[in-house]
Amino acid sequence: MKKKRDRLGVIFDILKIVRDNHNSIKPTPLLRYSNLSSQSFSEYYRELRSKGFVKEMADKKGKRFITLTDRGFRFLEKYRLILGFIDEFEL
Repeated sequence: MKKKRDRLGVIFDILKIVRDNHNSIKPTPLLRYSNLSSQSFSEYYRELRSKGFVKEMADKKGKRFITLTDRGFRFLEKYRLILGFIDEFEL
C-alpha cells in the first residue's frame, strides 16, 4: 500500500508536472495531473506563486500558462538529491 504524499512530495509532484510538460502548462490540466482537490490545489498553487517557484504567463490570446522559475528548478534538483540520499541509506 502506498503512503500518502507529504507536503514536500506534493510540491515536488506539481513542479515536476510543470517541468515535464515543457515548462508550460495550463492550470486545469495541472490540477488534473496533480491528483488534488481543487481547494488543496489552490492552496498549494498560491504558496508556490508567493514563494517564487512558479509564475503565470499569458499568451497573445490571454490564455494562462504556468511555468517554473529558476527557484522552482533548483527545488526540483535539491529535492531529487534528498530522495537519492534517503534511498541510498534505505530510510
